Amino acid sequence: MTVLLVIIMLLAFVGIDYLVRETTARLKEKRQRAAREEILKVAVRLDVAGEVKSLKRVEVPEPKARILAVDDEAIVLDSFRRILVLEGYNVDTVENGPEALNLVQRHDYDFVFTDLKMPIMDGVEVVKAVKHLRPDVDVVVITGYATIETAVETMKHGATEYVQKPFTAEELSEFVNRILVKRQARIEAQKAPTVRIVSPSQAENAPAGEFCVPGGSFISTGHAWVRIEPDGQVRIGVDDFAHKAMGAVSQVVLPAPGKAVAKGDVLFSFRRGEEEIRFAAPVAGKVVEDNGALKAEPALVAASPYKDGWICRLQPADLAAELPALKIGRPVVDWYAEEIKRLRELKAEGDGQELAWSDLEAAFLK
Repeated sequence: MTVLLVIIMLLAFVGIDYLVRETTARLKEKRQRAAREEILKVAVRLDVAGEVKSLKRVEVPEPKARILAVDDEAIVLDSFRRILVLEGYNVDTVENGPEALNLVQRHDYDFVFTDLKMPIMDGVEVVKAVKHLRPDVDVVVITGYATIETAVETMKHGATEYVQKPFTAEELSEFVNRILVKRQARIEAQKAPTVRIVSPSQAENAPAGEFCVPGGSFISTGHAWVRIEPDGQVRIGVDDFAHKAMGAVSQVVLPAPGKAVAKGDVLFSFRRGEEEIRFAAPVAGKVVEDNGALKAEPALVAASPYKDGWICRLQPADLAAELPALKIGRPVVDWYAEEIKRLRELKAEGDGQELAWSDLEAAFLK
């Protein structure tokens, strides 16, 4: 009876904690939205003098991105401000191309939205000029049904996407949030990765954006590490790249002691929900010991990848013949940079989403 009461109290505590967190998050979002609505009410009535005649600017605290919209229809610009400011974006709007280019030269924008059909300067010219002045800015074309073919054509000149009008608030919000994720993923893919050789204990405290190579250990192209023990056996684990690519692990399927494996055979695997990812044996041999601690604490494989998170020990069959195919030291650092770049590119192609384990296995563990 006492145990049942404790379980009920624990479940009640968890439920209350969840409700408090959810309520707090909703209240915070509600306060932020109310604050943005107040900003919007004031800012849309202000024409900012001294820069361009038709400029209207709305700025919010900690914006997701900075957007410039150019269209000769006031109602469209009104929609951009009303919808995107409430979503957490800074929004500048102007009514013609020359004014937009004036601002692009003087301010840092993440996105420029331009209508196709405008007087003075049409959208195609705006796209070309913005990409010439600021190649880093993503340009999106606003188009009607009749000009979709022209909008697609602008992509040859550097436009990233096009959005068709008329659009609902939900459609515009989802569209902008989606292209923001793609932009962030692309920028992340372009960053030079930080890769350094560390001791096993140093890897446990490395920053999330840093990739660690184990000093003194060999690495296979399937992202398993091999450390030679004083008795001639080898200790095997999974490298930092694989852990960061996979994310959380809920179960480690360990190899049974006594199991004989050839190089390239499946040696162990990780599970998470319905997903499973398999790792190949970096060398041939017989399993001498598995790391039983991982059964109770699978998170160790990522928390201590080169120390407490080892998977098993093998008695190698022909280590001298197989070592030349493994990497160690500086060559691993150079190879890691290539692997990280490839991983980021694949994520960018998937709109910034994490890769499924089956895709990771196919791309990096074969």
